[in-house]
Amino acid sequence: MKKLPQINISEISVDRLTSIIERAKIAPIANEDFSILKLAITTLSILTEEIRAKNASIFRLKKLLFGASTEKTREVLKEKKSDKVCGADESSKTTNTKKRIGHGRNGVQAYQGAKKIQITHKELKRGDCCPDCGKGKVYEQQQPVSLIRVAGMAPINAEIYECEQLRCNCCGTVFTAKAPEGVGAKKYDESVSAMIGILKYSCGVPFNRLEKLQAGFGIPLPAGTQWDLIEKSVEQIEPAYKELMQQSAQAEVLHNDDTTMKILGYDVEVLSENRKEERKRTGCFTTGIIAKIKEGIRTALFYTGHKHAGENLAELLEKREKELSSPIQMCDALSRNVMGELKTILANCMAHARRRFVDVVESFPEECKVVLEALKEVYRNDEIAREEKMTSEERLRLHQEKSAPVMKRLEEWLRKQFDEKKVEPNSTLGDAIRYMLKHWTELTLFLREPSAPLDNNICERALKKAILNRKNSYFYKTENGARVGDMYMSLIYTAELNGENSFEYLVALQRHSDEVRKNSAEWMPWNYRKTLANLKSGSDPP
Repeated sequence: MKKLPQINISEISVDRLTSIIERAKIAPIANEDFSILKLAITTLSILTEEIRAKNASIFRLKKLLFGASTEKTREVLKEKKSDKVCGADESSKTTNTKKRIGHGRNGVQAYQGAKKIQITHKELKRGDCCPDCGKGKVYEQQQPVSLIRVAGMAPINAEIYECEQLRCNCCGTVFTAKAPEGVGAKKYDESVSAMIGILKYSCGVPFNRLEKLQAGFGIPLPAGTQWDLIEKSVEQIEPAYKELMQQSAQAEVLHNDDTTMKILGYDVEVLSENRKEERKRTGCFTTGIIAKIKEGIRTALFYTGHKHAGENLAELLEKREKELSSPIQMCDALSRNVMGELKTILANCMAHARRRFVDVVESFPEECKVVLEALKEVYRNDEIAREEKMTSEERLRLHQEKSAPVMKRLEEWLRKQFDEKKVEPNSTLGDAIRYMLKHWTELTLFLREPSAPLDNNICERALKKAILNRKNSYFYKTENGARVGDMYMSLIYTAELNGENSFEYLVALQRHSDEVRKNSAEWMPWNYRKTLANLKSGSDPP
């Protein structure tokens, strides 16, 4: 950005500028008048650019404070439904678009975790004579009538078994009733630590807040007890977490990013000699890594500490088998995402590049529309590939056929803005264009590699787990607490990514901890149900 000339602008009044303009109408401008006019125009130009930059900053601040409802091209450009979109015929009707089905209420199918109670007809059974016509016989309908009843209860429930005691009035022997089968000697079931882990590390409910909630239901669960249960469960779930890291290291696509975090223990901890160098970095981060192992199977890993996303990824890739080719790494263009000795095929996030144009669309609507419309077509092609469940190779061919010409035209247009000096390079729009051109090769990897994603949105969504915990609990107390949180978040979010019930998964890991320790590869979220079925049937795992 140009520096503002060192002048006292207050000495140039509006009346003086007006008189100079009037004199210029009837005679050539004098040197003194020319200098003043040039100074005023330069100042106006610089102030205009400053205002545009501030508007972009205010726009970003407004999104941070109040949130952006959407960044869809239609909403960003404030288009009307009848507007021409991506070269579509203006005469085309919008009535062909599919209407959203549903009324907003959840049906029976949505309550997958609900307990189902079968109710038989009290007066009739299959094969009985029809009480109305007296001729036919009744038979069972395929679909029963379902009634949903939702009841409130404490997150952690308790049951008290009062075992009756009988005492002989002669010999004094006391006879105690036996507890029902399945009621062990343990006070806390494995489901308790699983529920606490989900509430804390998935929903962001701090231990002290859960303690107050439980007290209100008359089932006390102190914060200290909650931590003790979580800490004890770590030994049971850790083998699955280590296996998750091992399998993630072999993935073909890896997304990584990080967000700030705080660990109080770092401020008071006495560090050993071999960690003095590490202590020089005072920042603390939570790194999220999403790994695509194969089609339909993804894992999530979280790391909290002084290391950046690139360093954590480099450490993970040390577990990668040597004979495998380099994986694709998707991240934004921050240098800390590629730190360490990374042997990856780098791809940069298209959403980050696009967002720079979204931020300045109010100042440069026409220029930004060109970019946003082009990227809209690319994302539409990617959506088609996803809806039609194309293979990676089929998706690549689709992008090369339909998206490559769009991106080529966009690149030519971007370079033309600078070559023909249509855009000031130091303006906010110029900064957005320069960013996209600088990272063009990484941004367009999806046109050359079959599995290369368009953006890093999946990793940013994963980091919301850590951000939610940070917003509610503010910090981790110790490094061990951060390690436990990372472990729980990794297992919970991996289960969610693969469409599994994270609560049931955590309970299964704890109840079968011996089997998990022996063969942790068979206890991943995507195959543990099959392993459970084999255990119940008595057969060996495959």
